[in-house]
This record gives sequence, C-alpha cells and structure tokens, in this order.
Amino acid sequence: MGSTTAGRTLTPAARRVLDVATDLFYTRGINTVGMELVAERAGVTKKTIYDRFGSKSQLVVAYLRARDARWREFLDARLDPHTTPRDRIGATFEALDEWMGEENQRGCAMVNAYAELSDPEHPGRAVAEEQKHWLRGLYADLVRAAGASEPQKLADALAMLHEGAVVARNVSGVTDAALTARTAADTLLTAHGVPE
Repeated sequence: MGSTTAGRTLTPAARRVLDVATDLFYTRGINTVGMELVAERAGVTKKTIYDRFGSKSQLVVAYLRARDARWREFLDARLDPHTTPRDRIGATFEALDEWMGEENQRGCAMVNAYAELSDPEHPGRAVAEEQKHWLRGLYADLVRAAGASEPQKLADALAMLHEGAVVARNVSGVTDAALTARTAADTLLTAHGVPE
C-alpha cells in the first residue's frame, strides 16, 4: 500500500520521486535541484513527476508536508511516555536534540525552505508557516495544561528557545544547544509558576 500526499495514495514511482526529492531538497536546497536530477535519481521521466505532482511547487509542498509529518510523529513518540506537562515540555527539547543528531544536519527544513522560496505566494511558504504555528500551538497547549501564568507569553518564549537551539546547533556548532535550551526552559517554567 502506498503512502499519501494531499489525500492521494502515492504510486511506487511517486513514492520514489518524493523520497529522492526529500533527500535532494533538504541536502542541496530547493532552488539548486532541478526536475532532471530528481527524475534521474528516482528512475522516472520528468513527465512522470509532473503527472504525479503537477509542478515543482507541488513537489516542494509534498516534501515539506512529509518532513512535517515525520517530525510530528517523531516528537509525539518522544512525548508519549511523559505524563506531566512540565516533563512533556522538557521532552520537546530532548526530542529536538535527538532529531538534530540524526540526519538533520542542515537545520530546519521549514526555515530553509522559507528562506529559499522568495515568492510570497509560493505554496511551500504556507506549509512552513503552518508548521511554525503548530509548534507555537503545541507549546501553548502544554503550558496551559501546566497551569502557567501568562501562558501565551511563555509558549512564545519556549518556541523561540526551540528555534534558537536549531540555529545555534546548525549555524554556530553548539552541539548541546537543545539541552541548553531545555535548561533555560526549566527556568522559565519555574518563573511562570509551573510546579516541578
């Protein structure tokens, strides 16, 4: 059974295209990767790519949605064992540390795509924006469940610590950035009245 994108089941050829595009777009950048290279690496024709995805823009959207789904599944699996809101908040930073230590050495795919896609109407930018709104919403839900004072302000601060850790790790080479951010998050949680 194939995986899905935009509610459609992917054929095996479309799955190969998406897998290849995911690797190439993330490792080399969206704007530097042409459809010829994707087709060659996926073992299909360019016509097959356009038949399955419609355009490069829609392939970019599929790539970003697949990356987002993978990150959310990864994060959910790391949050599940934790029962208290405070522990779940801390686990987001531990999960980020683990995620960045695997094959995600170029930072956040959403931020990278947003920077590359200069056209404000590019549909990939909307996917990146949705993902960042989701992250803020996740922190807002967690801090509300924790009974924090000023939950939206705290959620925004946690989201900024999260994003800053990604930049510090991938741009500045601070390998323990996410764990340092976790320590800062603990200080903020205490300041906002979240019990240990």
